[in-house]
Amino acid sequence: MKLVRFGAPGEEKPGLIDGNGAIRDLSSVVKDIDGSALSKSGLDKIRSVSVDDLPVVQGSVRLGSCVTGVGNFIAVGLNYADHAAESGMPVPAEPVLFNKAPSCIVGPDDTVLIPPGSEKTDWEVELAIVIGERASYVSEADALNYVAGYCVCNDVSERAYQLERGGGQWAKGKGCPTFGPLGPWMVTKDEIEDVQNLAMTLSVNGQTMQNGSTRTMVFQVPFLVSHISQFMTLMPGDVITTGTPPGVGMGQKPPRYLKPGDSIRVEIQGLGVQNQRVAAT
Repeated sequence: MKLVRFGAPGEEKPGLIDGNGAIRDLSSVVKDIDGSALSKSGLDKIRSVSVDDLPVVQGSVRLGSCVTGVGNFIAVGLNYADHAAESGMPVPAEPVLFNKAPSCIVGPDDTVLIPPGSEKTDWEVELAIVIGERASYVSEADALNYVAGYCVCNDVSERAYQLERGGGQWAKGKGCPTFGPLGPWMVTKDEIEDVQNLAMTLSVNGQTMQNGSTRTMVFQVPFLVSHISQFMTLMPGDVITTGTPPGVGMGQKPPRYLKPGDSIRVEIQGLGVQNQRVAAT
């Protein structure tokens, strides 16, 4: 299934994408695409409904973040060896973890806002994992049993805040408003044949900047879910964004950063496309 949230900011309704690409309204089945809907029982409830009986959403609608009520928005740093190299940092012996503020989450096509005074706002295409069951101290072998599905994340980052403020404070550069576009939809894990073999691309103003694949991740999805669950309890609806391949603005020669008026296109094979415009705050 491909689950979406549609409507004006703060007024989104739950939906799914049918076989023809139309949005079907799930409001009569679940309250929202949140932790309760993403649990095994919640997904089974959605699957039990005939898609043809759900109302078709007419016309063009805004898509919100594909999941709401996110408690933990966890990010993994330097999870692609070639990205670590372009960042001038070693490949870590175990995952680098930091938090993105859940308040930075927006829809896949919402405007990305450059913070006041920022000169180093950057882009990162990333695979995001959406948790479906409470996970605490889970094994790598069992980890996928706790995953509801996957979505696209643009891990927007302000590099000066991240690396130059207070000796390096990654959370400072990762949680600004609009720095977490998620979607367009969450794809349940049964629809993804091999999550470790998905093409990933990001372009700025039509120029391809990132062109990678999840197969080159240093730490793969089952390991990440298991590893993170050793340090915190993951809850249904939590999101883990898993790192980016090379091609970020910081790694360009000379570095290139986002500016008002830029357009960003973010795509992961099987998970959909995001399109954002950049504006000043």
